[in-house]
Amino acid sequence: MRILLLCSSFNGLTQRAWLELRRAGHDVTVELAVSEQVMLEAAQLAKPDLVICPFLKDKVPAALWQNQRTVIIHPGPPGDRGPSSLDWAITDAEPEWGVTALQAVEEMDAGPIWAYRTFPLPPEPPRKSSLYNGPVADAAVELVLEVAAKATDPAFTPAPLDYRRPEVRGRLRPAMRHADRKFAWSEATDVILRRVRAADGAPGGRTVLGDSPVRVFDVYRGPVLSGTPGTLAARREGAVLVHTGDGTVWVGHLRRDEPDAIKLPAAAVLGDELLEGVAERPGYSEITYDRSEGVGVVSFDFYNGAMSTDQCRRLASALRYAVAQDTKVLVVRGGEVFSNGIHLNVIQAARHPELEAWMNINAINQVCREVIRCTDQLVVTSVGGNAGAGGVMMGLGADRVLMREGVVLNPHYRTMGLFGSEFWTYVLPRRVGASVARQLTQAALPVGAAQALEMGLADGVLPGARLEFERSVLEYAERLAVSSDYGALLAAKRERREADERRKPLDAYRVEELAEMSRDMFDDRSGFRAAREAFVLKRKAAATPEHLAAHRELSGASTWG
Repeated sequence: MRILLLCSSFNGLTQRAWLELRRAGHDVTVELAVSEQVMLEAAQLAKPDLVICPFLKDKVPAALWQNQRTVIIHPGPPGDRGPSSLDWAITDAEPEWGVTALQAVEEMDAGPIWAYRTFPLPPEPPRKSSLYNGPVADAAVELVLEVAAKATDPAFTPAPLDYRRPEVRGRLRPAMRHADRKFAWSEATDVILRRVRAADGAPGGRTVLGDSPVRVFDVYRGPVLSGTPGTLAARREGAVLVHTGDGTVWVGHLRRDEPDAIKLPAAAVLGDELLEGVAERPGYSEITYDRSEGVGVVSFDFYNGAMSTDQCRRLASALRYAVAQDTKVLVVRGGEVFSNGIHLNVIQAARHPELEAWMNINAINQVCREVIRCTDQLVVTSVGGNAGAGGVMMGLGADRVLMREGVVLNPHYRTMGLFGSEFWTYVLPRRVGASVARQLTQAALPVGAAQALEMGLADGVLPGARLEFERSVLEYAERLAVSSDYGALLAAKRERREADERRKPLDAYRVEELAEMSRDMFDDRSGFRAAREAFVLKRKAAATPEHLAAHRELSGASTWG
């Protein structure tokens, strides 16, 4: 079928829907719903058999849904209505939630139901972003495929919304207001965690810290300590420990509650004056190292996958330590988001953004170097979450890349106005060849896990939720460490690395890439400054991005798709 995807942004969920529908053989067009006129023009141009809205904040024009079958993917169970579904689900500690595919009608979220999925919610409140990118996205992609299949059946009719039916357990909920997101540090830790996580990653929990109104993100339960609520108990790795009514919480990120303020590590927002005299304390760490007899695991979990200069330096240090151990296999394990490369928010907030960007790219290159030059162990990358730009290239430096089903890669830099570094000119062609590497970086389109396996970006794709996936990767690494051909594999790796070094030293790739990056960062030859500002300040796109529009005209002409 010809399918038009209308979306508010080409985010991870929309990318997965686009990939899976194309993989199922459909002709799929993507259009950003920047206005009613654009939505109507997109439908006139695409002439779709079906319109699907996997992530749409605005109402579909009546002139569209009255003339085209239009299905909305709503992040709530049957009967749930309103724009703040996930926020309320977390705030109200719902034990179960769901996703519903419903037909667009005049009244929002009240149309006939095509299909739905439900799933349990954990007792510990999840971050809204984790919930959206995890079970909600998984269910939504299943529904998109089911809707496309049902649309080909002329006998199928969606079921009218009927609150008398047992599966219709949702209700109309209002949009969450600013007042609903406020909290006081004197409240219980559980209340604060739930309030903040229901607003993470946007718009954040609202409170006052150090006499300044702030938005709070990225919170974790801390130890039970006595102290005045709202005062700082400790700091570590950019996070601060804040006293609550019955304990403490670690706060990873803050944003001043003012226009165009940037979300940053909490310590950077509070500044040296407020942090004076606040001691470092263990109990919070973005990077850990664990080992068994034969396998070492370096785990890192950076908020939204962004890696600042300091974080890269800490990760490079952890990798150096791990490489020096007597284990046989090193697993490099990312977090909820594997990595999206350099930290654009920290760069934008720096006194000299160009210099900070330069330091950041050099620091992440050092991380990549540690992975590539590890020749005393076999290295396995555990990609359990999405990755983009330099984060993809960092993972490709390993000997084996294992990826979780549902992961989406964006192995390109062009949309940010950068040539790219992280030794991509070495590790990407090494896996997929020069021609495909050029196509991936220039087309600037996402790649799904199954596609990554087919083209050689991944060596294995494993099912399951993130924890199940990580257990499977660890079992794989343990088998690799005791395999009878381990010695031959390690010897072959060393020979390849030595041959590659003789052919062209690793430092030569780094120097060539950085020469290009210096022009992008300091001379701004490709619009890095404007692209960075638009990303950091969440400026709404005025039109569908150029690379998506170009793909629309080509309509699936990619040889690797």
